[in-house]
Amino acid sequence: MSVRAQTPTEIEPWWPHPLWGANDQAGGSNWITPAKILSSLATVQTGKVYELGYPYEATMPLVGNRKFELTLPLLPSGDSLGPDLVYNVETVTSQIGQVGTQFDGPGHIGKRITMIDGSTQDVYYNGVTSEEMESPTGLRKNGVEQVKPYITTGILIDIAAAKEVASLPAGYVVTLEDVQEALQRQGIAEEDIQPGDALLFNFGWWRKWPDPVVLGNGPGIGEEVANWVIEKQASMVGSDVITDEATAWVVHHRLMLQHGIWNLEFMNFEKLLADQLYRFLFIFTPLRFKGATGSPGRPIAIG
Repeated sequence: MSVRAQTPTEIEPWWPHPLWGANDQAGGSNWITPAKILSSLATVQTGKVYELGYPYEATMPLVGNRKFELTLPLLPSGDSLGPDLVYNVETVTSQIGQVGTQFDGPGHIGKRITMIDGSTQDVYYNGVTSEEMESPTGLRKNGVEQVKPYITTGILIDIAAAKEVASLPAGYVVTLEDVQEALQRQGIAEEDIQPGDALLFNFGWWRKWPDPVVLGNGPGIGEEVANWVIEKQASMVGSDVITDEATAWVVHHRLMLQHGIWNLEFMNFEKLLADQLYRFLFIFTPLRFKGATGSPGRPIAIG
């Protein structure tokens, strides 16, 4: 029986995607159309660039037993390019996911479900099964190379300021009331949020980086906020934490798995907040590692 058939554990399966169809692998990045890019460019007023990601280095917090090693053992590395020319090369050994500022792609999260015939299947975005994806050299479907570049309007939602704290407490679950209060304080009307916008949440945990405490039970959005994000037709979400504990299910299951709204973790909002810049041109391009489940990258805002 096809994995895209009705199942007893999923009364309304999340596939095929109601907007993008049965063959889609790009999810919310489909919102990034030429028209969306042109409208987003209008947010630029000063041209000031804000780095929203961290440099990748061995001393950054790493989840579990992951590692990041950059080796440049010999300087120069060689001198065979011609008279008086030398060159340098390096080797990087690292996992891709949960290593610094990182993007969760279509092949990252799946769910084990029971089919009508009693069999179980691990099902990923748009109903793709692990059997359809599996390959020792990279995913055959739902690889991060399928995600389109993000050149869109970014909206920073300052939850920490709305709660009048520097950083939210561990395990705090953000409510829709929190989001609405933050937007009101920032002078952003809900109806001004447009399909394809990137919705970024400041929890204040960038203040803790690079303390390994950021790998713990951080704050995150609750289910009512996730439903609001879906209603707003966001192209992606992002924050200054890694989704964990109580909020991991909401972001991974509701947003990513069911709706293709991908997630960018461990961002730094310090300079945006210093300038009180809450609406901006947002650019993030996942690296096209064919068959990878996610990507590092360099998110930037332009004010």
